[in-house]
Amino acid sequence: MSEVTEFLTVYSKDIKKAINENLSSIVPNELQEASIYLTDAGGKMIRPVLTLLVTEGVEGDKEGSLKSAASIELIHTFSLIHDDIMDDDDVRRGVPAVHKVWGDGLAILSGDTLFSKAFELIINSEKDPIQNNKSLATVADACVQICEGQALDISFEGRYDVTEEEYLEMIFKKTGALIAAATKVGAIMGGASDDVSEAMYEYGKLIGLAFQIQDDYLDVISDEESLGKPIGSDIAKGKMTLMAVKALNEADEKDSETLLKILKNDNSSKEDIDVAIEIYEKYGSIQYAHDIALANVNQAKELLDILPETEAKHKLSLVAEYVLERHT
Repeated sequence: MSEVTEFLTVYSKDIKKAINENLSSIVPNELQEASIYLTDAGGKMIRPVLTLLVTEGVEGDKEGSLKSAASIELIHTFSLIHDDIMDDDDVRRGVPAVHKVWGDGLAILSGDTLFSKAFELIINSEKDPIQNNKSLATVADACVQICEGQALDISFEGRYDVTEEEYLEMIFKKTGALIAAATKVGAIMGGASDDVSEAMYEYGKLIGLAFQIQDDYLDVISDEESLGKPIGSDIAKGKMTLMAVKALNEADEKDSETLLKILKNDNSSKEDIDVAIEIYEKYGSIQYAHDIALANVNQAKELLDILPETEAKHKLSLVAEYVLERHT
């Protein structure tokens, strides 16, 4: 087990405890079970752990940020439940998706419950009202951006002229916004200045972008066993990733037509996917995606210079590196 996964495991225990305590009052039991289901199923809890690490990094009280960290995880879980309903996905975290177990209606209600409980947790944080209000505003803004990002992602379906700027905006809103909120909330609850809080927001934004680009990258360079799903599944679904955007922008007419045909085909074969990956390689799209993710991670680590030298700062640097080192 790597150093990062070790401390993620340690920190996540307190976060899970806070979540379980907060959800224990939900009735009826079926709604409570559906709401807590994905938390019990596992997950690395990178987002809420980042909240606690940033609080420690600004030399604040980690315990004082615990409820806010738990709220970040509830927002993330809410978004996963609703994503799975919209995409009609069968599995999440190695178990049947919430809507596959309890049906769409109760799954929607469990997501809405988690969303509401997240704000309740921050309101009940034993912090200065100004800190609570800033944290509430930060999380609320992230929730709006998550919805905007999801809507942008939906709008990309069937579109093959998506620009790199549009793609990066979509993945920031859909994935990076909550990570940025997690790190900013950690700074706010730790009593940091506005300058430090904004620097931590940018740190979270950059590793959030890198996180999603790495996901796209792994989809074509990993192996099925490590990834837990077929290689090239994004290609099979016709998704516009950074690699697809770059390849379509630079490919000659023949390669562009071939790639478009594969992306538009709902029944792409393994051979089709291999051809698409070869086109990505030909135009340097795969390396380009890796380079962009690496640049974001390096910029994120530079932003940590604003923090005092602490063990938490070292861990924040390791998390940034972990984004690129992970294989799932």
